[in-house]
Amino acid sequence: MAKIVNPFRRKSADKPEGGIATRHYDVIVAPYITEKATLASEFNAVVFKVANDATKPQIKEAVEALFSVSVIGVNTIVQKGKTKRWKGAPYKRSDFKKAIVRLADGQSIDVTTGI
Repeated sequence: MAKIVNPFRRKSADKPEGGIATRHYDVIVAPYITEKATLASEFNAVVFKVANDATKPQIKEAVEALFSVSVIGVNTIVQKGKTKRWKGAPYKRSDFKKAIVRLADGQSIDVTTGI
């Protein structure tokens, strides 16, 4: 009988190896700085561009580990790529995932500095 493999099983790459897991750096791609994201900072929220396959618990764990802050909640949005034209030829921008991370009171992340 063939062995059944569960595709939703957690892989060993998600487990920390002695410190900050390398997956944390793969989950958080970049800060997402727009006017709306800057307005969200008034409510203790920071917006990040994250990996398309990242889950809310993975995003929370990565932000807490990388920035040493306490995360209250994570909301995610998949931004669908727009169809654009260049020299008359249509093309499609890539889809990407955004995460709005709410921090505990008194905590902050300065996104203008690197990790």
